[in-house]
Amino acid sequence: MTDTQQTLPRLGFIGMGNMGGPMAANLVAAGYTVTGYDPVPAAAQRAAAAGVRMAGTGAEAVAQADVVITMLPTGRHVLNALSGDGDTHGLLAAADGDTLFLECSTISVDDATTAHALMLETGHRGLDAPVSGGVVGAEAGTLTFMVGGAAEDFAAALPVLEVMGGRVVHCGGPGAGQAAKICNNMILGVSMIAVSEAFVLGEELGLSHQALFDVASAASGQCWALTTNCPVPGPVPASPANRDYRPGFAAALMAKDLGLAADALDSTGVSAELGRRAGEIYRNLTESGGGGEDFSAIINTIRANGTQPGPAGSAGVAGTASQRTAGQQPAEQSGTA
Repeated sequence: MTDTQQTLPRLGFIGMGNMGGPMAANLVAAGYTVTGYDPVPAAAQRAAAAGVRMAGTGAEAVAQADVVITMLPTGRHVLNALSGDGDTHGLLAAADGDTLFLECSTISVDDATTAHALMLETGHRGLDAPVSGGVVGAEAGTLTFMVGGAAEDFAAALPVLEVMGGRVVHCGGPGAGQAAKICNNMILGVSMIAVSEAFVLGEELGLSHQALFDVASAASGQCWALTTNCPVPGPVPASPANRDYRPGFAAALMAKDLGLAADALDSTGVSAELGRRAGEIYRNLTESGGGGEDFSAIINTIRANGTQPGPAGSAGVAGTASQRTAGQQPAEQSGTA
């Protein structure tokens, strides 16, 4: 063990999936000793190849840890992991006293505050610290962390979080990180649908993808859904649209997050027509079998829904797509779709 490793806190990491695996790998690369657990053999093997010391159970992974990071699918998984499920020994009971838990999953505010209360009741400290940035951000160490909890715990966790993230924001008390994540992803879901609708409209009006991108990315339509995760191939080479919509951030996860937003809207009484409608659209995409695609694949649903008849003579710049044959696309359109 190096002198650096002796001075760094020992980390336990539960959940080595598409997000957790790269996050743990970045911690190992930064010199941390990381002991991990994932029940999926392929995920465990990838993590081990990246230098994570894999344990046989979650309890074993956290037994000697100073800081425990969890990255799990749902609030139910988080609460079961913390308290134990049936005969399973929970993480809170297995960890040494005063362990700092960083709960990085995306779960409801209610589940986050329940998890925080359980941590305190068992003599531990805790933060909710969900992330934004997708698999690309996890791999690059450029995630945004939205953190809720006590200021002193945030200060203690900051060096660890900064290894995995390019931006770390203390949003407030327990549950505030999850609140910020839900609000952020409601913006993201609505904006991706709006960007996708605009590109489909542009196609109907005869605009090339590149021309619309060049205008909107430098004008008031600029947003992350356009400039980083563009839903059409070509303008942003790194976007999932250039990889047959392999995620990225899967549509099923967007549907989940918008469902959490809808629950929060119900509990607060806030009126949010676009947020609710976006949730319905992504839920329909998931239920129709598209949940494994990147959430930008919603553009294909918009195209599949067809076009509505417009006023006579309103064919647009170069005639609508329905009026053009495949061999009669505008010249500037070639190579962009």
